[in-house]
Amino acid sequence: MRKLYTIITIIFVISYSQAQQKIIKPSNAHLRWHNWEQIMFIHFDPATWQNREYDNRSTPLKRINPTKLDTDQWCAVAQSWGAKAIIFVAKHVGGFCWWQTETTEYSVRNTPYKDGLGDPLAELSESCEKYGLHLGVYVYSGDESWGATIGSGGKTTDPSKQLNYNKIYRQQLTEVLSRYGKIKELWFDGGCVVPVDDILEKYAADAVIFGGSEPHNVVRWVGSEDGYCFYPNWYVHNNLWQPVEVDVPLLKNGGHKWFWTPNSDNLLMTTEQFIDRYYKSVGRGAVLLLNSTPDTTGLIPASHVARYKEFGEELNRRFSKPLAKIAGREIKFYGPTKINHIITSEDLQNGQLVKKYRIEGKTDRGWQVLTTGESIGHKRIERIDDVEVSGLRIVFEDSLASPYIKNFEAYYVVENLSWGESSLGLPITIMNWQYDDFEQQDKYVEIDLTKYITEIGTYEIDFLETSRLDDGRDCKLYIREWSVEMYGSIRDESITKDEKHNRLKIVRSQQTLDNFPTILKLKIARGEGRSAGDITIVRQKYE
Repeated sequence: MRKLYTIITIIFVISYSQAQQKIIKPSNAHLRWHNWEQIMFIHFDPATWQNREYDNRSTPLKRINPTKLDTDQWCAVAQSWGAKAIIFVAKHVGGFCWWQTETTEYSVRNTPYKDGLGDPLAELSESCEKYGLHLGVYVYSGDESWGATIGSGGKTTDPSKQLNYNKIYRQQLTEVLSRYGKIKELWFDGGCVVPVDDILEKYAADAVIFGGSEPHNVVRWVGSEDGYCFYPNWYVHNNLWQPVEVDVPLLKNGGHKWFWTPNSDNLLMTTEQFIDRYYKSVGRGAVLLLNSTPDTTGLIPASHVARYKEFGEELNRRFSKPLAKIAGREIKFYGPTKINHIITSEDLQNGQLVKKYRIEGKTDRGWQVLTTGESIGHKRIERIDDVEVSGLRIVFEDSLASPYIKNFEAYYVVENLSWGESSLGLPITIMNWQYDDFEQQDKYVEIDLTKYITEIGTYEIDFLETSRLDDGRDCKLYIREWSVEMYGSIRDESITKDEKHNRLKIVRSQQTLDNFPTILKLKIARGEGRSAGDITIVRQKYE
């Protein structure tokens, strides 16, 4: 019996040890990034002079002269709403470079800015150092002058140009990463097919990479540009630590603009919209990347500066003075205390461990459940109904290992904002099928989705059966092949199939251009029976 007990014990210890080894942990770069919570994006480009979202290279370089450009102002604005880092768009789709480079004539050295000697990236690096902010850069992997078009990841339409373009882009990336101090985040919008792993290993091993791949410190896109993160929010993806960054433009109130354009103050998000997105991004354990748009003078406009300041002041009013704050699982108040907000933070050094929890408050009726949840992660902000408690405790109902709560905080926030903005979308029927539209052999179908896929985001296309003619027979539609045309070419990497729900998912990661249609191409067959139904589309959003 003792031998059996020993064997069981050994098996348990081995199994427990193996389970422990399966827990994925973040890198130091990831931990630093989580602690930022808020980052300021800066979109500034010839598109700023064109009133466009993408530079079409129509602006003469002699016109690009932001005489009031002040990177100290940019940093001060970032600090006004609590951003801990800045990501600067040093090169966008059109290929214009905001640093001194010999790789292209289309750069700041051929503009009147400081007689062609200016280097905004160098100026921003110095300002970030001065203001105690981390610096990140967005260096678009494509370049339309080389035929590496929007969403291409740097792949040229003419294969004979690829090797030469690879040399150009590798040189550009090396310059940016080696000349301007420690770059702490690198943005590959749309990914990068140019081989750059050796450059990243040499110059960016301590940076997080948006749109990158293993073995680097990857952060991943949330799937839309709305400013909302899904919940629960799990950091481990494809068995790797790949947390979510939530990007959103400032000009998002009834519009969607990343670059400055005249007379656009009506598009500025309100303080209510800012706070709503903060709760549903940072408050769900993600990092919020909020854009800014310097105008043609190089300054962030005064109306934008004021709105950022209002956002920062409202955050400070809500969360600068906790009623209680501890490292641990239980709070004891000196007496009955009214609360309506609870903030919880895991220590992530050993991984994201909490899978299910509840928070209880000690009332005059004993311990009562105030809220329940799944993921906590770096930060979980929960609004609850006003309640008087003399204590709070968190109870873990399921976890990968014993979690450590580094912050457990309680607040009472006097609400002065009107809530109610909904982020839910409703499915739209784009076409239907009748009983005899499909046979058991394959049929090719093309569906024009241009008028439906008009924003950045993840779209779900469902094939919903509404009626059958043949009971008991297989009436399902079988989608044999699928592809999507976007940005002027086939983008098979942007479409996937969910077999369980007979659903296709299309990800549009680049801003829609009017002259580029979106076409869904399918090969469909049916089973022995016959059915009718609807094909619907909805853009995935998160409440």
